[in-house]
Amino acid sequence: MTAAVPSVEEAPFGLTGAGDAVRLYTLRNRNGVVVRITNFGGIVTEISVPDRFGRFANVTLGYPTLEPYLQRSPYFGALIGRYANRIAHGRFRIGDRQFALPVNNGSHHLHGGVRGFDKALWTARAHVTSEAAVLVLRHTSPDGDQGYPGRLEVEARYELTDADALHLSFDAVADRLTPVNLTSHAYFNLAGAGAPTILDHELEICARRFTPADAGLIPTGELREVAGTPFDFTRPQAIGARIGGGDPQLHCAGGYDHNFALDGPAGALRQAARLVHHGSGRTLDLLTDAPGLQFYSGNFLDGADGFAHRSGLCLEPQRFPDAPNQPGFPDPWLRPGERYRARLVYRFGLTP
Repeated sequence: MTAAVPSVEEAPFGLTGAGDAVRLYTLRNRNGVVVRITNFGGIVTEISVPDRFGRFANVTLGYPTLEPYLQRSPYFGALIGRYANRIAHGRFRIGDRQFALPVNNGSHHLHGGVRGFDKALWTARAHVTSEAAVLVLRHTSPDGDQGYPGRLEVEARYELTDADALHLSFDAVADRLTPVNLTSHAYFNLAGAGAPTILDHELEICARRFTPADAGLIPTGELREVAGTPFDFTRPQAIGARIGGGDPQLHCAGGYDHNFALDGPAGALRQAARLVHHGSGRTLDLLTDAPGLQFYSGNFLDGADGFAHRSGLCLEPQRFPDAPNQPGFPDPWLRPGERYRARLVYRFGLTP
């Protein structure tokens, strides 16, 4: 159903364990595209877009109620912070001081810790412009939150436009030097959430290099050329074509779970990836100003969270994993008096 103008609706979405009320915001554009976002974790619970026959389906993995997000969700649709991806052994140094973070992924720190931004209750304000339905979320992370230094004030702004694009922009300031890496952990299946696999999707990533990782999925520090490897997505490739091969990097991750060093200048919004599902005709173009992109092929989905192994994939724009410990990687630090800004765009379309 098409709408005369973009719109936003607000509704209850349950209570946290502490009894705090959670809200769900439904954004619609003129073309009938629907995006639902809750202020718990800034989670995108639904993105409904049409296939080539005009039939709408939700293409992001998520739940219709709050409870599963409180109990078992593997970051479905969530905003991630303070630091997306992994920090080795949950430790980094600033000068002579070592900071210790919660270890929640083997012996490493993942996605901001035990209670990262994905579990925060963000304040929300929604409005509509002539071209977009907008949801602005804000969160303050206090000094020492999950072991991170400094108070961090964050704004995340979602905009659903009439071009069938979901924009997400971050703005943050800190009162002490601290590492910051914010992203979205949306899982996609363009055949529709609940479809059995993403291996039939075709993927292109605008990156000639990636960062190999060790057995704990911590980057080794090397920037390796993708040419001649299963990580070469510089031309469109079916995700399942090489995922079962004998490459040691695929073996250690159980598939793809790697950071790609994106081509082009970081800080400039540019094409990062393109995902195509020929069966439905749906396409997803990802634009970002981030230096890196984590491609995760849903290797740890096992049905316990309601979705089958490799039935969803993530394309996470980011600063590089473990960059606070790897001086050869792009700078991950936010300094007092500076602003952290990051942008990404999910643009949905159809094959010709």
